[in-house]
Amino acid sequence: MSPLAPLALSMGDPAGIGPDITLMAWALRREHKLPPFVVYGDISVLEDRAKALGLVVPLQWFASPGAARDAFDNALPVVAIPACCTVVPGQPSRDNAAATIASIDLATAAVIAGHARAVVTNPIAKSVLYAAGFRRPGHTEYLAHLAHTATGKRVVPVMMLACDELRVVPATIHIKLADVPAALTHDHLTRTIEITAEGLRRDFGIANPRIAVAGLNPHAGESGTIGTEDRDVIAPVIGGLQRRGLRVTGPHSADTLFHAAARKTYDAVVAMYHDQALIPIKTLAFDLGVNVTLGLPFVRTSPDHGTAFDIAGTGKASPASLIEALKMADRIARARAAAI
Repeated sequence: MSPLAPLALSMGDPAGIGPDITLMAWALRREHKLPPFVVYGDISVLEDRAKALGLVVPLQWFASPGAARDAFDNALPVVAIPACCTVVPGQPSRDNAAATIASIDLATAAVIAGHARAVVTNPIAKSVLYAAGFRRPGHTEYLAHLAHTATGKRVVPVMMLACDELRVVPATIHIKLADVPAALTHDHLTRTIEITAEGLRRDFGIANPRIAVAGLNPHAGESGTIGTEDRDVIAPVIGGLQRRGLRVTGPHSADTLFHAAARKTYDAVVAMYHDQALIPIKTLAFDLGVNVTLGLPFVRTSPDHGTAFDIAGTGKASPASLIEALKMADRIARARAAAI
């Protein structure tokens, strides 16, 4: 892969704020010294949204991202993926689900083929995709499917949310809270922590990472008196990894794990379920958090927020998280290239 290749940015749901923040990020490219990126999306949607936002953003069509880097300073490069029906900001349509998925497919394929350095994904609305027959739980799981299809190798995706103050990994993601205890098996939790450690070393340059593991139950189970999962599952996993030389501690009571002094004692937290991980980071850095998928054979980042249909096309959306996602994708891609 060429170190000069651009990043591949999927459009997300075209009725959401993906087009808004994409245009805003390009408009702020010089101020934030953004790496070149190519958008996989509908040119007419981007044109209409730019007019609605009062932005002057020249668009330039490319059949593939190869030659787009040189154009980036003067125009937003686009690999065209037409929407199937008229896009109205704030009014998602299942008829455009195919274009949303195609954007992810083609952006990811460009990275796998070496034509782009990383895939950055704009927000999707899973409910809209589900209505059109989409069967994956979410973005992360779908990207793992694409990686497996391309390589033939088993892929275990691990979602990390990262900002300057905190990195968190939910061991379980888009499942019902009632299903979490059964999903926290010895093998799954072990692999999640291993992939987190590997990602911290490879992608963030931390040679000997410190990982704190949150307990599942209040007070990490109080020695089994408030649930036995912490004592019988989580603690043995931690002990086994410690014996192998990993710097892993816990299970820690989650309510004392995220204050400023505690955050100085680790490089990342592995939490047991979605909200246990996402509430702290969204409290600390709602506009600046980045979603990074560890465990994939390619680099993937995303803004840490949703489609925000209620403000699409109004100019109220902030491009800050997308800007951070683009920067982080660039840094990780550079780190991986340097390690080869």
